Amino acid sequence: MFDFSFAELATIGVVALVVIGPERLPKVARTVGHLMGRAQRYVNDVKADIQREVELEEFRKLKQGMDDAAGELRTSLQETQNTIHTAGQALQTQLDDAVAETKKRIVDPNAALTAESAAPETVPADVASPAAAAAHEAAPVEPEPALPAPATSAQAHTVQAELPLADPLPAAATRPEPLAKPPVNTTTGTPT
Repeated sequence: MFDFSFAELATIGVVALVVIGPERLPKVARTVGHLMGRAQRYVNDVKADIQREVELEEFRKLKQGMDDAAGELRTSLQETQNTIHTAGQALQTQLDDAVAETKKRIVDPNAALTAESAAPETVPADVASPAAAAAHEAAPVEPEPALPAPATSAQAHTVQAELPLADPLPAAATRPEPLAKPPVNTTTGTPT
């Protein structure tokens, strides 16, 4: 706090001894010591408060930085979730369309083929001249073969009945009979 050299302290002590006297000097020195201790504790408390305020301000800045980073992360995650949700909805729509088309083909397999053959025929891109286009249109269009109707259960059983069955196991391949156990002495439990 204050810088006093030994010579200055000795001078102050001699002056105090002369002014105060030897009887009251110990009491005054004790009181001055208490006052100096209080002043030093007060200065240390003020320093600690200032240090706490500085650390608190640093923590506030750190907390603000963490809150900003968390907000950016939350926004990024929300955007990613929205993107995934949109893609999932698109995939679900495509899946529903494919399931509906498959069900339609299962119910009436010839309907899909007739719908495709009833569509107007387009001229391929490699046919460029009008004469080639006319020749392409005049060419006979072969109808696509219709899919056979699904087999009924009676037809399936007939097909299975026509298949040759595998030969049953020969008699030699049957399980051998287990060996007979030797007789056991009931009192000792050992074979006889």
